Amino acid sequence: MAAIVSIRNLSKRFGSAQVLTGVSLDVEEGEVVCVIGPSGAGKSTLIRCINLLEDFDKSGEIFVDGIEVRKGRQLAAVRAEVGMVFQSFNLFPHLTVQDNIALAPERVRGLSVEEARARARRLLDRVGLAAHADKYPGQLSGGQQQRVAIARALAMEPRVLLFDEPTSALDPEMVGEVLEVMKGLAGSGVTMIVVTHEMGFARQVADRVIFMDGGQVVETGTPQQVFDAPREQRTRSFLNAIIRH
Repeated sequence: MAAIVSIRNLSKRFGSAQVLTGVSLDVEEGEVVCVIGPSGAGKSTLIRCINLLEDFDKSGEIFVDGIEVRKGRQLAAVRAEVGMVFQSFNLFPHLTVQDNIALAPERVRGLSVEEARARARRLLDRVGLAAHADKYPGQLSGGQQQRVAIARALAMEPRVLLFDEPTSALDPEMVGEVLEVMKGLAGSGVTMIVVTHEMGFARQVADRVIFMDGGQVVETGTPQQVFDAPREQRTRSFLNAIIRH
């Protein structure tokens, strides 16, 4: 099966700091890939490069559904196929929940107002928030806002969904409701690349787990292999530290 996301020799510097070094990765359509590792490993930078929220060194290449990710006219086509869910929701506070979700399908996909709002209502029902369509983001809990953000990403019917530590800004009691929505998505065949500190989620939902450290992919494998029988000492020490805490 051809990769829907293909990354080759990806490197990225912030000033004198080398954040990514020669990362290569293929993600197949329908695959759920969880990226784990310590803070500063380059995980968020990696997925932000996929839709060029971060530029990367010219030696690297990224293709999404066969389209090269580079500045220029084709970038809009890439971004239309790649949905992103951030740590901090990034909802428009002056728009209702429904209008937050409907905006991009109207502006980018060309849906009518009625079509876009109908899609928004269907997606709000999917994430368990149908009763909150006319509320504003500030009237919702953090967990509810993140579920709206997931619905907003789905509204563009993307080929790939990127999640940048989607539960890290939430109070602990709100994490579960967001993870449940993500588990449902994973079971529906959506291609997902998830940067996460939620090891239980990665173990349960991922088709493949990637452990990163120091801007490089240290180890990749099935959840069972990575969590139960890691090959690399750095992976073992990271997981041991996580388990102890």
